[in-house]
Amino acid sequence: MQISQRAQTIEPFFVMEVAKAALRMAEQLSQEDWPMIYLNIGEPDFTAAPSVQQRAIKAIKEGLTQYTPALGIEPLRQCVSKWYETQFGLHVPSSRICITSGASSALQLACLALIEPGDEILMPDPSYPCNRHFITACGGRAKLIGAQAENRLQLSLANVQDHWGPQTKGVLLASPSNPTGTSIALDELEKIHAFVKSQNGVTLVDEIYLGLSFQLEQASTALVLDEDIVSINSFSKYFNMTGWRLGWLVTPAQLVSPIERLAQNLYICPSAIAQHAALGCFEPQSLALFEQRKSAFKERRDYLVKALLELGFEIPAVPNGAFYVWANCQKLYSSLGVNNSWDFTFELMKRAHIAVAPGRDFGQNDTEHFIRLSTASSMSSLIEAVSRMKAIFTS
Repeated sequence: MQISQRAQTIEPFFVMEVAKAALRMAEQLSQEDWPMIYLNIGEPDFTAAPSVQQRAIKAIKEGLTQYTPALGIEPLRQCVSKWYETQFGLHVPSSRICITSGASSALQLACLALIEPGDEILMPDPSYPCNRHFITACGGRAKLIGAQAENRLQLSLANVQDHWGPQTKGVLLASPSNPTGTSIALDELEKIHAFVKSQNGVTLVDEIYLGLSFQLEQASTALVLDEDIVSINSFSKYFNMTGWRLGWLVTPAQLVSPIERLAQNLYICPSAIAQHAALGCFEPQSLALFEQRKSAFKERRDYLVKALLELGFEIPAVPNGAFYVWANCQKLYSSLGVNNSWDFTFELMKRAHIAVAPGRDFGQNDTEHFIRLSTASSMSSLIEAVSRMKAIFTS
């Protein structure tokens, strides 16, 4: 059997490989051992809001489990539209909102609709690895640009202008970003988009952590700038519905029909149960709960950043959203007898039973010296993890 070149060029998702190793090690631990602490996966420890769970049960009982329109049920599209108006004072008509099977599906649909074989898409380095693989899978090429601490590990207009070439089709940004948790300043994004548009390119913005922006000045959606921006979003992070696999895409009006045709053919429609359940996300008590949970994530961020700096990690840009800390661990190599973050990750797992994500996944911009720690775990887990690290780093 001959495997396609496309499949062969897609690298493993090393975060998940580390997760598998951590689970294998956890199974071998005795009752006397420290239990494994998982700071490697970006999955909230909070589950779906009570109203969401109740609506899912109701949907099953009432038989609301059959195919829906490919772009999602209209009540959910209207709820998302109203959310933009309430949160950002922005009118986004429901006709431009496409409900998808997770944000991954949203990005896949956008890439298939916009990227031709050979097209080049500019992205910051570091960035979420799966995003660049969606580009590759469509026959395009992700061109990673080293992002600097002075720009909070985001691209600047100068970066985009300097790297724009004959094959460049656009940019794919993320705000707040995985793995850095940093947002791109709205005025800089406006400049980038204006340049991209002048080159007849496309601006795609991954906004799946938008609801988890901790600073009001960084909390505005890119959609306020122009209807031509394509925004990818999700019910997984802010709305705590990871395994429900539900997201959405906001596109210019002329892109809706191509997206609909692709969705019809690729997966027919998003999960009917998840869609009917997600209506509960927009009830007042649910939105209040999500804001409380966001405050908890901010509290965890504040604790972990301070603790990591005291342990000797370097953090080039303090995250202002999401639930990640991007930390340079180079100064701690001697404590574990290693010389890169990949080996550091496995020694930390072995000695302290803490799972983190090595920088290898996220690019080539000095990433071999970084790890990503997730604050999606409980505060008690974070405190215990810091205690264990302090013990092994100072022994």
